Amino acid sequence: MSNTTSQNQAHISNPVMQTYGRWPVTMVKGEGVWLYDAEGKRYLDFTAGIAVTALGHAHPEIAQAIAEQARTLLHCSNLYHIPGQIELAQKLTELSCCDKVFFCNSGAEAIEGSIKMARRYAYQTYGPHKHEIIAFEHSFHGRTLGALTATCQAKYQEGFGPLVPGFHYAKPGDLASVQSLVSEKTCAILLEPVQGEGGVRPFGQEFLAAIRQLCDEHGILLIFDEVQTGVGRTGTFFAYEQLGVEPDIIALAKGLANGVPIGAVLAKQKIAAVMVPGTHASTFGGNPLATAAGLATVNILLQQGILAHVRETGQYLAGKLQTLADKHPVAQEVRGMGLLVGLTLDRPAGEVVQACLEKGLLLTVAGGNTVRFTPPLVVTKEQIDQAVEILDQVLAKLYQPV
Repeated sequence: MSNTTSQNQAHISNPVMQTYGRWPVTMVKGEGVWLYDAEGKRYLDFTAGIAVTALGHAHPEIAQAIAEQARTLLHCSNLYHIPGQIELAQKLTELSCCDKVFFCNSGAEAIEGSIKMARRYAYQTYGPHKHEIIAFEHSFHGRTLGALTATCQAKYQEGFGPLVPGFHYAKPGDLASVQSLVSEKTCAILLEPVQGEGGVRPFGQEFLAAIRQLCDEHGILLIFDEVQTGVGRTGTFFAYEQLGVEPDIIALAKGLANGVPIGAVLAKQKIAAVMVPGTHASTFGGNPLATAAGLATVNILLQQGILAHVRETGQYLAGKLQTLADKHPVAQEVRGMGLLVGLTLDRPAGEVVQACLEKGLLLTVAGGNTVRFTPPLVVTKEQIDQAVEILDQVLAKLYQPV
Protein backbone atom coordinates (compact mmCIF):
# COMPACT_ATOMS: atom_id res chain seq x y z
CA MET A 1 0.00 0.00 0.00
CA SER A 2 1.38 3.43 -0.93
CA ASN A 3 1.92 6.15 1.67
CA THR A 4 -0.64 8.35 -0.09
CA THR A 5 -3.28 5.60 0.02
CA SER A 6 -2.67 4.87 3.70
CA GLN A 7 -2.82 8.58 4.54
CA ASN A 8 -6.12 8.95 2.65
CA GLN A 9 -7.58 5.96 4.46
CA ALA A 10 -6.42 7.34 7.80
CA HIS A 11 -8.08 10.65 6.93
CA ILE A 12 -11.39 8.93 6.16
CA SER A 13 -11.36 6.81 9.34
CA ASN A 14 -10.15 9.57 11.67
CA PRO A 15 -13.10 10.59 13.90
CA VAL A 16 -11.49 13.93 14.82
CA MET A 17 -13.15 16.92 13.13
CA GLN A 18 -10.97 18.24 10.32
CA THR A 19 -10.81 21.84 11.50
CA TYR A 20 -7.05 22.00 10.90
CA GLY A 21 -5.08 21.76 7.68
CA ARG A 22 -2.75 19.19 9.20
CA TRP A 23 0.56 18.21 7.65
CA PRO A 24 0.90 14.44 6.95
CA VAL A 25 3.06 13.76 10.01
CA THR A 26 2.31 12.40 13.46
CA MET A 27 4.35 13.74 16.37
CA VAL A 28 4.89 11.35 19.28
CA LYS A 29 7.79 12.72 21.32
CA GLY A 30 9.55 15.98 22.14
CA GLU A 31 12.80 16.93 23.80
CA GLY A 32 14.02 20.51 24.09
CA VAL A 33 13.75 22.16 20.67
CA TRP A 34 13.23 18.80 18.91
CA LEU A 35 10.10 16.87 17.93
CA TYR A 36 10.03 13.26 16.75
CA ASP A 37 7.39 11.69 14.51
CA ALA A 38 5.98 8.18 14.55
CA GLU A 39 8.64 7.07 12.04
CA GLY A 40 11.47 8.30 14.27
CA LYS A 41 12.34 11.34 12.14
CA ARG A 42 13.65 14.34 14.10
CA TYR A 43 12.45 17.91 13.48
CA LEU A 44 13.90 21.21 14.63
CA ASP A 45 10.82 22.83 16.15
CA PHE A 46 10.64 26.56 15.43
CA THR A 47 6.90 26.63 16.17
CA ALA A 48 6.91 25.61 19.87
CA GLY A 49 3.26 24.66 19.50
CA ILE A 50 2.71 28.21 18.17
CA ALA A 51 4.59 30.00 20.97
CA VAL A 52 3.39 27.62 23.71
CA THR A 53 6.25 25.34 24.78
CA ALA A 54 8.36 28.33 25.78
CA LEU A 55 10.97 26.30 27.66
CA GLY A 56 11.08 23.43 25.19
CA HIS A 57 9.49 20.00 25.12
CA ALA A 58 9.53 17.65 28.12
CA HIS A 59 11.33 20.12 30.38
CA PRO A 60 12.37 17.97 33.37
CA GLU A 61 11.55 20.51 36.11
CA ILE A 62 8.11 21.23 34.69
CA ALA A 63 7.47 17.51 34.20
CA GLN A 64 8.38 16.95 37.84
CA ALA A 65 6.05 19.72 39.00
CA ILE A 66 3.19 18.24 36.95
CA ALA A 67 3.84 14.73 38.26
CA GLU A 68 3.94 15.85 41.88
CA GLN A 69 0.71 17.80 41.49
CA ALA A 70 -0.98 14.90 39.71
CA ARG A 71 -0.22 12.72 42.73
CA THR A 72 -1.66 15.34 45.08
CA LEU A 73 -4.71 17.09 43.58
CA LEU A 74 -5.66 17.60 39.94
CA HIS A 75 -8.90 19.51 40.34
CA CYS A 76 -11.29 20.71 42.98
CA SER A 77 -13.33 23.84 42.24
CA ASN A 78 -12.99 27.58 42.29
CA LEU A 79 -15.54 27.51 45.09
CA TYR A 80 -12.48 26.92 47.27
CA HIS A 81 -9.11 28.65 47.57
CA ILE A 82 -6.32 27.07 45.50
CA PRO A 83 -2.85 27.83 46.93
CA GLY A 84 -0.97 27.53 43.63
CA GLN A 85 -3.45 29.86 41.96
CA ILE A 86 -2.88 32.53 44.59
CA GLU A 87 0.90 32.14 44.31
CA LEU A 88 0.89 32.38 40.50
CA ALA A 89 -1.40 35.41 40.61
CA GLN A 90 0.98 37.05 43.07
CA LYS A 91 3.90 36.53 40.71
CA LEU A 92 1.99 37.89 37.71
CA THR A 93 0.94 41.03 39.57
CA GLU A 94 4.49 41.59 40.80
CA LEU A 95 5.74 41.32 37.21
CA SER A 96 3.06 43.56 35.70
CA CYS A 97 1.30 46.89 36.09
CA CYS A 98 -1.85 45.05 37.19
CA ASP A 99 -3.28 44.17 40.60
CA LYS A 100 -5.67 41.26 40.09
CA VAL A 101 -5.79 38.07 38.00
CA PHE A 102 -8.61 35.87 36.69
CA PHE A 103 -7.57 32.42 35.47
CA CYS A 104 -9.10 30.58 32.54
CA ASN A 105 -7.92 27.95 30.03
CA SER A 106 -6.89 29.64 26.78
CA GLY A 107 -6.11 32.85 24.97
CA ALA A 108 -9.61 33.12 23.50
CA GLU A 109 -11.09 32.80 26.98
CA ALA A 110 -8.71 35.47 28.23
CA ILE A 111 -9.92 37.80 25.47
CA GLU A 112 -13.55 37.05 26.27
CA GLY A 113 -12.89 37.84 29.92
CA SER A 114 -11.14 41.07 28.95
CA ILE A 115 -14.08 42.16 26.78
CA LYS A 116 -16.60 41.38 29.51
CA MET A 117 -14.57 43.21 32.14
CA ALA A 118 -14.14 46.31 29.96
CA ARG A 119 -17.84 46.47 29.14
CA ARG A 120 -18.93 45.93 32.73
CA TYR A 121 -16.52 48.59 34.00
CA ALA A 122 -17.84 51.08 31.45
CA TYR A 123 -21.44 50.13 32.25
CA GLN A 124 -20.98 50.76 35.96
CA THR A 125 -18.81 53.86 35.56
CA TYR A 126 -20.49 55.67 32.64
CA GLY A 127 -23.70 53.85 31.75
CA PRO A 128 -24.97 51.31 29.21
CA HIS A 129 -24.31 53.54 26.19
CA LYS A 130 -20.51 53.06 26.56
CA HIS A 131 -19.92 49.57 25.21
CA GLU A 132 -18.13 49.77 21.84
CA ILE A 133 -14.65 48.34 21.27
CA ILE A 134 -12.07 49.36 18.68
CA ALA A 135 -9.82 46.60 17.33
CA PHE A 136 -7.43 46.64 14.35
CA GLU A 137 -7.12 45.30 10.84
CA HIS A 138 -4.91 42.19 10.54
CA SER A 139 -5.66 41.31 14.18
CA PHE A 140 -6.27 37.85 15.58
CA HIS A 141 -7.79 37.40 19.02
CA GLY A 142 -9.27 33.90 19.03
CA ARG A 143 -12.07 31.65 17.80
CA THR A 144 -14.89 32.13 20.32
CA LEU A 145 -17.61 34.47 19.10
CA GLY A 146 -16.50 37.62 20.95
CA ALA A 147 -12.82 37.04 20.19
CA LEU A 148 -13.71 36.21 16.58
CA THR A 149 -15.61 39.49 16.25
CA ALA A 150 -12.55 41.36 17.51
CA THR A 151 -10.48 39.53 14.89
CA CYS A 152 -10.52 41.75 11.82
CA GLN A 153 -9.92 39.06 9.21
CA ALA A 154 -12.87 38.06 7.03
CA LYS A 155 -11.51 34.56 6.37
CA TYR A 156 -11.97 33.66 10.05
CA GLN A 157 -15.39 35.32 10.42
CA GLU A 158 -17.10 34.00 7.29
CA GLY A 159 -20.12 31.84 8.02
CA PHE A 160 -20.35 32.64 11.72
CA GLY A 161 -22.59 35.71 11.65
CA PRO A 162 -24.25 37.57 13.06
CA LEU A 163 -21.19 38.58 15.05
CA VAL A 164 -21.19 40.38 18.38
CA PRO A 165 -22.34 44.00 17.91
CA GLY A 166 -20.34 47.01 19.01
CA PHE A 167 -16.95 46.39 17.37
CA HIS A 168 -15.11 48.72 14.98
CA TYR A 169 -11.79 48.29 13.18
CA ALA A 170 -9.00 50.84 12.75
CA LYS A 171 -5.89 50.77 10.58
CA PRO A 172 -2.68 49.87 12.47
CA GLY A 173 -0.35 52.82 12.81
CA ASP A 174 -2.98 55.28 11.58
CA LEU A 175 -3.98 57.51 14.50
CA ALA A 176 -6.55 59.40 12.44
CA SER A 177 -8.25 56.08 11.68
CA VAL A 178 -8.57 55.39 15.39
CA GLN A 179 -9.72 58.92 16.23
CA SER A 180 -12.47 58.70 13.61
CA LEU A 181 -13.96 55.70 15.44
CA VAL A 182 -13.79 57.08 18.98
CA SER A 183 -17.07 58.32 20.41
CA GLU A 184 -18.84 58.57 23.74
CA LYS A 185 -19.83 54.94 23.15
CA THR A 186 -16.22 53.65 23.06
CA CYS A 187 -15.29 51.64 26.15
CA ALA A 188 -12.03 49.96 25.07
CA ILE A 189 -9.29 49.71 22.47
CA LEU A 190 -7.93 46.19 21.97
CA LEU A 191 -4.64 45.32 20.27
CA GLU A 192 -1.71 42.91 20.08
CA PRO A 193 1.66 44.65 20.68
CA VAL A 194 2.87 42.47 17.81
CA GLN A 195 0.15 41.12 15.54
CA GLY A 196 1.09 37.44 15.35
CA GLU A 197 -1.36 35.65 13.05
CA GLY A 198 -1.69 38.84 11.00
CA GLY A 199 1.89 38.56 9.77
CA VAL A 200 4.16 39.43 12.73
CA ARG A 201 3.43 43.17 12.60
CA PRO A 202 4.72 45.20 15.58
CA PHE A 203 2.97 48.38 16.68
CA GLY A 204 5.26 51.41 16.95
CA GLN A 205 6.02 53.06 20.31
CA GLU A 206 4.91 56.52 19.15
CA PHE A 207 1.59 55.18 17.90
CA LEU A 208 0.94 53.28 21.12
CA ALA A 209 1.75 56.35 23.21
CA ALA A 210 -0.82 58.30 21.19
CA ILE A 211 -3.38 55.52 21.73
CA ARG A 212 -2.72 55.61 25.48
CA GLN A 213 -3.26 59.37 25.53
CA LEU A 214 -6.45 59.02 23.52
CA CYS A 215 -7.75 56.44 25.99
CA ASP A 216 -6.97 58.67 28.96
CA GLU A 217 -8.69 61.66 27.38
CA HIS A 218 -11.92 59.78 26.61
CA GLY A 219 -12.27 57.37 29.54
CA ILE A 220 -11.39 54.37 27.38
CA LEU A 221 -9.67 51.23 28.64
CA LEU A 222 -6.59 49.94 26.80
CA ILE A 223 -6.48 46.14 26.46
CA PHE A 224 -3.28 44.42 25.37
CA ASP A 225 -3.61 40.94 23.91
CA GLU A 226 -0.30 39.45 25.08
CA VAL A 227 -1.42 35.88 24.45
CA GLN A 228 1.41 35.36 21.96
CA THR A 229 3.83 38.12 23.02
CA GLY A 230 3.75 37.45 26.78
CA VAL A 231 5.75 35.16 29.05
CA GLY A 232 9.13 36.25 27.72
CA ARG A 233 8.49 35.73 24.02
CA THR A 234 9.71 39.25 23.11
CA GLY A 235 12.62 39.39 25.59
CA THR A 236 10.75 40.90 28.53
CA PHE A 237 8.05 39.10 30.47
CA PHE A 238 5.43 41.32 28.82
CA ALA A 239 5.99 43.03 25.48
CA TYR A 240 4.51 46.29 26.80
CA GLU A 241 7.58 46.71 29.05
CA GLN A 242 9.60 47.61 25.94
CA LEU A 243 6.99 49.98 24.55
CA GLY A 244 6.69 52.62 27.27
CA VAL A 245 2.90 52.18 27.49
CA GLU A 246 0.89 50.53 30.27
CA PRO A 247 -2.38 48.79 29.41
CA ASP A 248 -5.34 48.60 31.80
CA ILE A 249 -6.10 44.95 31.04
CA ILE A 250 -3.79 42.18 29.76
CA ALA A 251 -4.84 38.89 28.19
CA LEU A 252 -2.27 36.13 28.70
CA ALA A 253 -2.03 32.44 27.77
CA LYS A 254 0.08 30.24 25.43
CA GLY A 255 3.52 29.99 27.08
CA LEU A 256 2.33 30.49 30.65
CA ALA A 257 2.43 26.79 31.59
CA ASN A 258 4.70 25.40 28.84
CA GLY A 259 1.94 23.39 27.19
CA VAL A 260 -0.59 22.80 29.97
CA PRO A 261 -3.76 24.75 29.05
CA ILE A 262 -4.04 28.00 30.99
CA GLY A 263 -5.07 31.58 30.35
CA ALA A 264 -5.22 34.69 32.49
CA VAL A 265 -6.83 38.13 32.53
CA LEU A 266 -4.79 40.73 34.44
CA ALA A 267 -6.36 44.06 35.39
CA LYS A 268 -5.82 47.11 37.52
CA GLN A 269 -7.71 47.20 40.80
CA LYS A 270 -10.45 49.69 39.90
CA ILE A 271 -11.36 47.66 36.83
CA ALA A 272 -11.13 44.24 38.46
CA ALA A 273 -13.40 45.46 41.27
CA VAL A 274 -16.45 45.30 39.00
CA MET A 275 -16.05 41.53 38.62
CA VAL A 276 -17.93 40.26 41.66
CA PRO A 277 -19.30 36.76 42.36
CA GLY A 278 -21.61 35.70 39.56
CA THR A 279 -20.17 37.98 36.84
CA HIS A 280 -17.68 35.52 35.36
CA ALA A 281 -16.36 32.00 35.98
CA SER A 282 -14.35 29.09 34.57
CA THR A 283 -14.75 25.53 35.83
CA PHE A 284 -11.19 24.48 35.02
CA GLY A 285 -9.56 27.92 35.17
CA GLY A 286 -6.56 28.08 37.48
CA ASN A 287 -6.86 24.45 38.57
CA PRO A 288 -4.08 22.96 40.72
CA LEU A 289 -2.39 21.17 37.80
CA ALA A 290 -2.30 24.18 35.46
CA THR A 291 -1.07 26.57 38.14
CA ALA A 292 1.64 24.14 39.27
CA ALA A 293 2.92 24.03 35.70
CA GLY A 294 2.56 27.81 35.46
CA LEU A 295 4.54 28.42 38.63
CA ALA A 296 7.33 26.13 37.48
CA THR A 297 7.45 27.83 34.08
CA VAL A 298 7.57 31.37 35.47
CA ASN A 299 10.18 30.49 38.10
CA ILE A 300 12.49 28.89 35.54
CA LEU A 301 12.02 31.78 33.14
CA LEU A 302 12.97 34.34 35.77
CA GLN A 303 15.73 32.45 37.59
CA GLN A 304 17.79 31.09 34.70
CA GLY A 305 18.54 34.26 32.73
CA ILE A 306 16.24 33.25 29.88
CA LEU A 307 14.84 36.74 29.20
CA ALA A 308 18.33 38.09 28.44
CA HIS A 309 18.96 35.00 26.31
CA VAL A 310 15.79 35.73 24.31
CA ARG A 311 16.91 39.29 23.61
CA GLU A 312 20.32 38.09 22.43
CA THR A 313 19.14 35.15 20.32
CA GLY A 314 16.22 37.16 18.95
CA GLN A 315 18.63 39.74 17.54
CA TYR A 316 20.82 36.94 16.21
CA LEU A 317 17.86 35.26 14.45
CA ALA A 318 16.68 38.56 12.96
CA GLY A 319 20.20 39.27 11.68
CA LYS A 320 20.51 35.85 10.09
CA LEU A 321 17.12 36.22 8.40
CA GLN A 322 18.07 39.66 7.13
CA THR A 323 21.08 38.05 5.45
CA LEU A 324 18.67 35.67 3.71
CA ALA A 325 16.42 38.57 2.71
CA ASP A 326 19.41 40.32 1.15
CA LYS A 327 20.35 37.14 -0.71
CA HIS A 328 16.97 35.92 -2.00
CA PRO A 329 14.74 38.29 -4.00
CA VAL A 330 11.61 36.39 -2.88
CA ALA A 331 12.24 37.50 0.72
CA GLN A 332 11.05 41.02 1.50
CA GLU A 333 11.26 42.04 5.16
CA VAL A 334 12.26 40.81 8.62
CA ARG A 335 10.11 42.06 11.49
CA GLY A 336 9.14 41.20 15.04
CA MET A 337 10.40 41.34 18.63
CA GLY A 338 12.58 38.89 20.54
CA LEU A 339 11.84 35.34 19.41
CA LEU A 340 8.63 36.26 17.62
CA VAL A 341 10.03 36.95 14.17
CA GLY A 342 8.56 36.96 10.68
CA LEU A 343 10.15 36.81 7.24
CA THR A 344 7.74 38.21 4.65
CA LEU A 345 7.79 36.90 1.09
CA ASP A 346 6.48 38.33 -2.16
CA ARG A 347 4.10 35.36 -2.42
CA PRO A 348 2.20 32.89 -0.19
CA ALA A 349 4.51 31.24 2.34
CA GLY A 350 2.89 27.81 2.50
CA GLU A 351 5.19 26.25 -0.10
CA VAL A 352 8.26 27.31 1.87
CA VAL A 353 6.89 26.00 5.16
CA GLN A 354 6.04 22.65 3.55
CA ALA A 355 9.50 22.31 2.00
CA CYS A 356 11.14 23.11 5.35
CA LEU A 357 8.98 20.45 7.03
CA GLU A 358 10.25 17.88 4.56
CA LYS A 359 13.83 18.86 5.44
CA GLY A 360 13.21 18.61 9.20
CA LEU A 361 12.41 22.22 10.16
CA LEU A 362 9.00 23.20 11.57
CA LEU A 363 7.71 26.71 10.86
CA THR A 364 4.28 28.33 10.52
CA VAL A 365 2.59 30.69 8.08
CA ALA A 366 1.28 34.02 9.39
CA GLY A 367 -0.70 36.53 7.39
CA GLY A 368 -0.53 34.40 4.27
CA ASN A 369 2.89 35.56 3.03
CA THR A 370 4.98 35.53 6.21
CA VAL A 371 7.13 32.68 7.53
CA ARG A 372 6.83 32.88 11.32
CA PHE A 373 9.57 31.82 13.76
CA THR A 374 8.54 31.11 17.37
CA PRO A 375 11.17 28.64 18.65
CA PRO A 376 11.40 27.66 22.30
CA LEU A 377 12.99 30.48 24.27
CA VAL A 378 15.94 28.20 25.12
CA VAL A 379 16.98 27.84 21.47
CA THR A 380 20.72 28.21 20.85
CA LYS A 381 22.57 30.16 18.18
CA GLU A 382 23.79 26.86 16.73
CA GLN A 383 20.19 25.68 16.33
CA ILE A 384 19.28 29.00 14.74
CA ASP A 385 22.14 28.47 12.29
CA GLN A 386 20.73 25.03 11.45
CA ALA A 387 17.26 26.44 10.84
CA VAL A 388 18.47 29.31 8.69
CA GLU A 389 20.65 26.96 6.64
CA ILE A 390 17.63 24.76 5.89
CA LEU A 391 15.55 27.80 4.93
CA ASP A 392 18.38 29.08 2.73
CA GLN A 393 18.48 25.74 0.89
CA VAL A 394 14.70 25.73 0.45
CA LEU A 395 14.56 29.27 -0.93
CA ALA A 396 17.43 28.53 -3.31
CA LYS A 397 15.78 25.35 -4.60
CA LEU A 398 12.25 26.74 -4.93
CA TYR A 399 13.06 30.12 -6.38
CA GLN A 400 16.22 29.86 -8.42
CA PRO A 401 16.55 32.78 -10.84
CA VAL A 402 15.35 31.83 -14.31
